[in-house]
Amino acid sequence: MLYTSQDGVTSIKETFQNAADRFMDQLPDITIGILIIIVGILVAGWIGRFARRKISANTKDPLMSKFLGTAIKFTVIIITIMLALKAAGLGGIATGILTAAGASAVVLGFAFKDIGENFIAGIILAFNRPFDVDDTVEIGPNFGKVKTLDLRYTKLKTFDGKDVYIPNSDVLTEPVTNYTEDGFFRWDFIIGIAYEDNIEGAKETVLKALEKEPNVINDALHENFVIEDELATSTVNLKVFFWVDTKDFRKTALITKGNVVRNVKEALEDAGFYMPADIQEIKLYGGVKEFPLSFRKQKDQQKNTN
Repeated sequence: MLYTSQDGVTSIKETFQNAADRFMDQLPDITIGILIIIVGILVAGWIGRFARRKISANTKDPLMSKFLGTAIKFTVIIITIMLALKAAGLGGIATGILTAAGASAVVLGFAFKDIGENFIAGIILAFNRPFDVDDTVEIGPNFGKVKTLDLRYTKLKTFDGKDVYIPNSDVLTEPVTNYTEDGFFRWDFIIGIAYEDNIEGAKETVLKALEKEPNVINDALHENFVIEDELATSTVNLKVFFWVDTKDFRKTALITKGNVVRNVKEALEDAGFYMPADIQEIKLYGGVKEFPLSFRKQKDQQKNTN
């Protein structure tokens, strides 16, 4: 057995024995602390879900309710851990954690600057944001439907099936284009008619064709119209503007646009309007005066008559 010098210092064996005795004395308190943590985590989960349901019922806002519910849950868990340390007789550790957290706040602030920015931006977005769940938005180069707002990121589902996680700080600083906030979006396309056609008659025909599509909206605030856009090489180009319901943006809106283009094209043809293709000009160089043309169909008919 190893002993220290004879100055009264206890042996290594006695040191371990004293530590074991202290642990056994504190074991009931440590057990209580562990139970407090287990119960606290369960209670925190219940409180988070309860808060989420209540907030969602009052605000009808699933993004805010999920964000605040998660924040409340983690807050309760942190408080539970501090109480458990106090109950286990480890209040000094709890105090040390708080002191260390305060002393290292500056260091952690630099080390986790991006995380802090995203968290604070998430809080701001929870209360004041330019979109709701299932809105179709464009955030920077990302385009899709909003699916969730978390503590650190906003999740978009693109229309080609990708899941994009955008940091909340980027959402807060990037321009956000919301295509479905008020439920309306204006499409436009160009159609060309012949120079000899009546322009006003063509415009009236186009407007009547728009009325045949049920998803096209036309009221005092959302007026459909047709204007002369360009005198092109072989056509007078008309630009058609019309409004659609965009709550189911992308698929329904694109199908509606396709239906409108088809209806306008068929209506103009039925009304006798001609939509010519571009005219191609052939130039002859090198002193060539004539351009020989031959029509195979006519030659074949002549051979058959002979």
